[in-house]
Amino acid sequence: MAMAMGLFTLLPPLVAVLMIPTVSAGDEAALLTFKAQVVIDGSSGTLASWNSSTSFCSWEGVTCSRRRPTQVSTLNLQGGGIKGALPPVIGNLTYLQTLNLSANELYGEIPASLGHLRRLETLDLSNNLFSGEFPANLSSCISMTIMVLDGNKLGGHIPAELGAMTSLEAISLSNNSFAGPIPVSLANLSHLQYLSLSSNQLDGSIPPGLGSIQSMWQLHLYNNNLSGLLPLSLYNLSSLISFQVGGNMLHGSIPTDIGNRFPSMQILSLSSNQFTGIIPSSVSNLSHLTTLNLAQNRLSGHVPATLGRVRALQKFLLTENKLEANDKEGWEFINSLSNCSQLRWLILSDNSFGGHLAGSVVNLSVTLQKLYLDDNRISGSIPADIGNLVGLNILLTVNNSMSGVIPDSIGKLENLVDLGLYGNALSGLIPPSIGNLTKLTRFLAFYNNLEGPIPESLGKLKNLFILDLSTNYYLNGSIPKAILKLPSLSWYLDLSYNSLSGPLPSEVGTMTNLNELILSGNKLSGQIPSSIGNCIVLVKLLLDNNSFEGSIPQSLSNLKGLSVLNLIMNNLSVSVILLVWMLWKKRKQRHKSTVESPIAEQYERISYLALSRGTNEFSEDNLLGSGRYGAVYKCILDNQDKTVAVKVFNLCQSGSSKSFEAECEAMRRIRHRRLIKIITCCSSTDPQGQEFKALVFEFMPNGSLDLWLHKKSQLTSSRTLSLSQRLDIAVDIVTAVELAVDIASQ
Repeated sequence: MAMAMGLFTLLPPLVAVLMIPTVSAGDEAALLTFKAQVVIDGSSGTLASWNSSTSFCSWEGVTCSRRRPTQVSTLNLQGGGIKGALPPVIGNLTYLQTLNLSANELYGEIPASLGHLRRLETLDLSNNLFSGEFPANLSSCISMTIMVLDGNKLGGHIPAELGAMTSLEAISLSNNSFAGPIPVSLANLSHLQYLSLSSNQLDGSIPPGLGSIQSMWQLHLYNNNLSGLLPLSLYNLSSLISFQVGGNMLHGSIPTDIGNRFPSMQILSLSSNQFTGIIPSSVSNLSHLTTLNLAQNRLSGHVPATLGRVRALQKFLLTENKLEANDKEGWEFINSLSNCSQLRWLILSDNSFGGHLAGSVVNLSVTLQKLYLDDNRISGSIPADIGNLVGLNILLTVNNSMSGVIPDSIGKLENLVDLGLYGNALSGLIPPSIGNLTKLTRFLAFYNNLEGPIPESLGKLKNLFILDLSTNYYLNGSIPKAILKLPSLSWYLDLSYNSLSGPLPSEVGTMTNLNELILSGNKLSGQIPSSIGNCIVLVKLLLDNNSFEGSIPQSLSNLKGLSVLNLIMNNLSVSVILLVWMLWKKRKQRHKSTVESPIAEQYERISYLALSRGTNEFSEDNLLGSGRYGAVYKCILDNQDKTVAVKVFNLCQSGSSKSFEAECEAMRRIRHRRLIKIITCCSSTDPQGQEFKALVFEFMPNGSLDLWLHKKSQLTSSRTLSLSQRLDIAVDIVTAVELAVDIASQ
């Protein structure tokens, strides 16, 4: 009996010893299975150390527990170039406390097996391609304190079960496609400090219960479809340092005592809503405030004159409201803001500010980078000492009633990138000092009363890609050759409806990156130089209403992408015009019928400018997908009102140029009803002078095959495929592959 008792006493430690290799092998096996089931970007080298020659605890991204040296406690493969579906085997790492797989290209649904990780404290799957619904069984991870899933394609409703994870201190679900209301159960998360649900499709009202989470210090709900009043309970969150609810449909007024509610507030954004009333003077009590964004509301009255008490203020945005000022009152806040020594943005666009601009604007901090005064009712002149604001990157006085001259001191703003002065009544000469602004990319001064010659010094603006001095009427003299030699001038050059005279210099042919040349309504004379045919990416050429004479250069036929050409009201030969028109029509008809011509000749090329405009400067909102060699965007072409898909090649990626050429060649040779059609191509430069290549395809409004084959939560039952339809698709794919192989073999 004693011997038996002794055996039972020895049994637990013996089992524990025998179990050590088994458990170790379990974690190692799980990691090796993970490696086998994902794809690694060849250039990253991630997981190269994952092999049996060393202990798995020394593998890259793997950390084992100190208390349990054979158990993985941390797996951190952030930015590791990992692609594919997340293997469910990850749920076998039962002692895992931190899982960070952010900034990879993982896709598909988040596996339910993550719910097995009861010890998991930090989960970061942000900036991947995960789709499907929020895995409700994550609520089983009762130890979790940090959950970061932002920057994916997750959809459906945020589950109420999330409110049961009472250890959570930080939740970030932003930049997904979550819909429906914010769960009221989130009010149960009494330890929550950070909540970001921004940039989704959430609707309904904001739950008042969120105002009971006294530990909250950052609340971000911006860019959703939330409506109703802001719950008064939210103003009780005295610990908040960042409160951002912009981009919704909230309404009501800003509480008069808001400045006494948030003693630690640093970022307050109520922009792009429907708030009305005045800006309470108590905002001046928010002494730690760095950003105050009240833009795009319906606020009225005057800006508080005491705002300068917020000395930490860096960004102040009031765009698109109904705020007022005149010569009697309303501009006092400008003088007050001179106390804000860190001020960087002052955005006053599209209000009802009137009267003379406060001269004290030149006393604002030298840290000021953006000064937007556009679309108001401001009169008077630009202050002579505007050059004091040496930190300015952007200065806009557009669409006001400002008069007087452009101050010579403007040439001191050597950091200026964007200068917009159009839509005023400015007069006098264009100061040559503007040539000192060597970082300038846009100079727009049309619709004024400027006079005299265009300064030759503008030829020093080596980064300029837009120059518009049109409709000044009294600008005279010749077109400076130095301007025509600017290699960066690519979007457009508009000098129309002035009094410019003399010939069009032959140097115009050096503008090989220019998309639009507009010289209408001047007194230009002589022949149109044949060198203009070197401007191969021109889309628009307007030379009408001048005194050009002689023949039209045949080199115009080199401009394959030209879509707008106007040469009327000159002294050009009519017969030559007709000949050019006939040749133009004939060439277009030949393009319609040709099959074997090179891609650049078979299609009329499109400009970078047209693609940039059609994609809203390649905005993420228009991104359809991305891959190794580039990204595909939805694009609406202005001149055709047509939606297309644009594949922009990442020329920094090795092999992308060859991929562009290969796709051009393949699309030239292959025509089949089951293959998407190419419309045109673009081979040009961007505003930074970098090479740019893109292909333009038909837009498929019904989405991708993946979207139809793999049902997502947001799809309705009507958008599912039957078995017979799936078989038809499989047959079509085989047919297309067979066709491609046949053509390649030829």
